[in-house]
Amino acid sequence: MILEYVEAALRHGKYEILEDGSYYGEVPSLRGVLATGRTLEACRTELAEVVEEWVLVRVAKGLAIPSLGRVGVRVKKAG
Repeated sequence: MILEYVEAALRHGKYEILEDGSYYGEVPSLRGVLATGRTLEACRTELAEVVEEWVLVRVAKGLAIPSLGRVGVRVKKAG
């Protein structure tokens, strides 16, 4: 479930080349989710880690996780 969400986030990501030749990436619909890397691949790898951590923090705090297209994360309460 989280892997699908991370992959969807990367598909929704926006990437650009910075003046120094490195890359910047963000997922506009996920506030604060951004990364940089020396290559596009490195940027995407870092962005995937940021998305995963972002999801885990939101789950831990009981915050909503917005769907990305048809992909969402649902957390069941332990009972």
